[in-house]
Parts: sequence; structure tokens; C-alpha cells
Amino acid sequence: MIADHIPQFLSAYLVYLVAVISPGPANMAIISTAMAKGRRAGLLMALGIFAGSFTWAMAASFGLAALLRHYGEALMILKIVGGLYLFYLAIKAGLSACKKQSLPGEQPGTVLRERARLTFLRGYLIHLTNPKAIFAWVAIISLGLPADASVGSVTLVVGGCLSTGFVVFCSYALLFSTKRAVNVYQASRRAVDGVLALMFGAAGIKMLTSSL
Repeated sequence: MIADHIPQFLSAYLVYLVAVISPGPANMAIISTAMAKGRRAGLLMALGIFAGSFTWAMAASFGLAALLRHYGEALMILKIVGGLYLFYLAIKAGLSACKKQSLPGEQPGTVLRERARLTFLRGYLIHLTNPKAIFAWVAIISLGLPADASVGSVTLVVGGCLSTGFVVFCSYALLFSTKRAVNVYQASRRAVDGVLALMFGAAGIKMLTSSL
């Protein structure tokens, strides 16, 4: 019965919560986008990242993770693409930090000048090109589900974790797009962008040098 496995479910939820609130490329992207381009852009980025998480969750749920593990070349390519994309974000943040003044299109509230589809796609790519994400979902499902898990059990674990991720991602977007957060960003934009450049660069190096 599902009730017999509630402690397992709660363990999976706790592990996922710790993982999803921890600093990483996804949360950094949401925070930087929300502060620099406003609430709508931050939410679009958050939704894109959530879509990437949903994709990996479905892959893990339907057993595609086991299939992917047999294709190391594909995961290696994904890892390289993800690392290079993080370097691209680092360079972009670094160039912004070098500018004395931000361009009009970079000011908060001007997300209407940026195509919403591209903002969403950037978020999706950040999560989709991280092969570690699928293994994290495999670990969560392995931890939270019994060997003879029913469809209901899978739905509870995956659905609960996805709901948590959705709330956390959107909360970051809302929190860092407040007037106070935007004012802080405007007052110290170059320093913030410099820190983001270093963090994205470090994340890229970690992704490229770490083993799968």
C-alpha cells in the first residue's frame, strides 16, 4: 500500500528540496535574469528550467536513464555542450561587468524587448544540457520508490518533487525581481555580474572536468 511507503516518499522529497534550493547554474540564471530584466523574464527563465527538470524526470520515470547510461558518447557530448553553454553565460556576464553602463535593453522591466521564447529556451537548455540532472532524478526515484512501485507511487514521488521544484524556481524569480533586489543590482551591477561570471565559469569547469 502507498501508506506503507510514506517515509520513503518523504526522504525523496527532502533530498530533492535540498538539491533544488542549493546554488547552481539554474538558480544563478534565474536570479541574474530576475534582477537584470525583471519579474516576467525571471519567471520565464524559471519555467524553462522547470521544463528541463520535467524532461529529465520523465526520462528517469520511464526508464530512459538506464538506456542513456549505455550510450556514454551521447552523455559526454551533452556534458561538453552544457559546459560550453555555461562558459557562454560566464563570458556574457563578464562582458556586462566590463561595461560602465548597461545597455537600455538590459534594464529591468524591458523584457518585452526580448523574445519570451528565447528566455524560456535558455532556461530549458541550462537544465537539459546537465547530464547530472538525470542521475539526480534516478537517485531520487531509487530512494523514494519501492521495487514494486505502483503508478500511484511514481506519481506521488515525481509529482511531489516537480511541484517543489516549480515553487522554488518561481520563488527565486519573484524574490529577486522585487524593487529592493533590482535597486541593489542597479547600484552594484558590475560587481554582481563579475561574481556571476566567476560562478558560471566555475560551474562550466566543474561540469567539463567531473566524471559522469
